[in-house]
Amino acid sequence: MQGALTLLYPHQCIACAAMVEQRDALCGECWGTTRFVSGLICDACGAPLPGEEDGDVLCDDCIASSRPWDKGRAALVYADTGRKLVLALKHGDRTELARAGAQWMRRAAGEILAPDTVIVPIPIHWMRLLKRRYNQAALLAQQLARISGSTCLPDARSRTRQTKVQDGMSVPARFSNMQDAIRPHPKRGGQLSGRKVVLVDDVMTSGATLAAATEACRAANAVSVSILTLARVAKDA
Repeated sequence: MQGALTLLYPHQCIACAAMVEQRDALCGECWGTTRFVSGLICDACGAPLPGEEDGDVLCDDCIASSRPWDKGRAALVYADTGRKLVLALKHGDRTELARAGAQWMRRAAGEILAPDTVIVPIPIHWMRLLKRRYNQAALLAQQLARISGSTCLPDARSRTRQTKVQDGMSVPARFSNMQDAIRPHPKRGGQLSGRKVVLVDDVMTSGATLAAATEACRAANAVSVSILTLARVAKDA
């Protein structure tokens, strides 16, 4: 039955709609223009780094700006087809892309996604949720929890105010914009107490949003906080 359905409705590349053999896959051409993070990476944000050393290495940004979380990982570089997919998920109603994104994030997560961790998406303000109709970080977190067997806590924190869109802002302005914007949920924030948390978002640029979310997790007495994003903005992208 499945084979007949595939003949009638063949799988399409999630980036360009060319025919592919499997669901949620990229064609060869789009795979070649998708920069998956591999090799030496920054231990704090997951950005790819030149060189082949092992051990805990930090990128220039994470050396210059100390991160409040413990470790960070990213699946893609925010460029080329990776950027196209992130924007389609975030603004293009392509919610099905969360399935493929979560698979890539699971591979990138490595040891930070231990069996006893809880997955917590970055919250968005209710007014933005009303306009967009979904939270892309929550979709990624839910799919990630499903394939990893982890627990997802989508409402353990809340967005206390609607922040300005951060595109084009300087790094200091981004951090100022996010000041006290995310807090433990007044009723459900206690779910994070004593837990190891993995924060999930679609893309990391400056880290301002993830820093605010980390502080909220610390305020709720999480024992550790790591971050996992679908994509990381890189200087050479």
